[in-house]
Amino acid sequence: MDKPPPASGDTEVTLCLCGDVMTGRGLDQILPHPSLPHLHEGYVLNALRYVTLAEEASGPIPRPADFAYPWGELLAELARLRPDAWLVNLETAVTTSEDAWPGKGIHYRMHPANLPCLTAAHIDACNLANNHVLDWGRRGLDETLTTLQGAGLRTAGAGPDLEAAAAPAIIDLPGKGRVLVFACATGDSGVPDDWAATPRRSGVHLLADLSPRSVERIARRVRAARRAGDLVVLSIHWGGNWGYAVTREERAFAHRLIDQAGVDVVHGHSSHHVRGIEVYRDRPILYGCGDLLNDYEGIGGHEGYRPELSLLYLPVLEAGSGRLLRLSLLPTQERRFQLRRAPPEACAWLRDTLNRESHPFGAWIEDGPDGLLRLARRGTGAVRP
Repeated sequence: MDKPPPASGDTEVTLCLCGDVMTGRGLDQILPHPSLPHLHEGYVLNALRYVTLAEEASGPIPRPADFAYPWGELLAELARLRPDAWLVNLETAVTTSEDAWPGKGIHYRMHPANLPCLTAAHIDACNLANNHVLDWGRRGLDETLTTLQGAGLRTAGAGPDLEAAAAPAIIDLPGKGRVLVFACATGDSGVPDDWAATPRRSGVHLLADLSPRSVERIARRVRAARRAGDLVVLSIHWGGNWGYAVTREERAFAHRLIDQAGVDVVHGHSSHHVRGIEVYRDRPILYGCGDLLNDYEGIGGHEGYRPELSLLYLPVLEAGSGRLLRLSLLPTQERRFQLRRAPPEACAWLRDTLNRESHPFGAWIEDGPDGLLRLARRGTGAVRP
């Protein structure tokens, strides 16, 4: 299926952003070319166990499933919404490497022959600055980069050296300019220090901290790459898995990215659930986009966060200026390792949760047309001393 043409006019750019996409482990096992299922976890030693857990919770899952199966209803929704560019945080290695990173409790991988699972969704760029891209070692990272880029998927946030890891993925939009996607991660998201890319070593674009110095380093890279009319997205893997709190440090960092580095969209992820939204100086800050796709179904312990629910974030930006014009959100739910439109009760829960967490930032979410949620008002406040 060819990618449909974008719907927005020449003066508007619609992005589609989401949180973590993990097509490894159990999901990889249901696809046509599963990896060897052995794991190095403390409690689960075979990836097929995650398939069993999901089936016990929700019902049978086809095996082998076709490559488009995990995306479910989302493919039709994307065809209807027709974003100009779609960016995901790909939280799995794409490799046959057996170099499981020593001492790491979880190792995600998808077999390279299952790559059509990603291309079926017409993803434009993958953030790789996260705590799973080197789960199968630097050999696994090299194969991941080669496989993704060979299939035309742009990558950012990891590379053969620091210069490549910190360089942006560039998405050309004919008649509308370009989208530059920079990506980075912080240690508190679980990225080991040894994964940091250096001038002589492959790895992740890992930030030492959220200080003004780190912002200035990003700003220099943005200035070096940016042309007139470019839109800039900063995709950042930060914070822990659970908890809604946005720290003062995170908020100040996001504001500085906009003020000093000229970032138009701050795309945050790492938490397994949605976090609050802020609009600062007409730029959206998504503090945590949750998990879009994974194999966690049937694993208990954090049901109150509703981790099976997620959102597609659809900011509409003014081409050239980057000013936010509108923000819509598509609620999704994962069942049987497949995405579907979230039911009304789940949409209401997501709306109410976002409002609780976003209201302190001056943002409010309301019901919109066609089952979407939308930003109702935007704040422009700065961090108070």
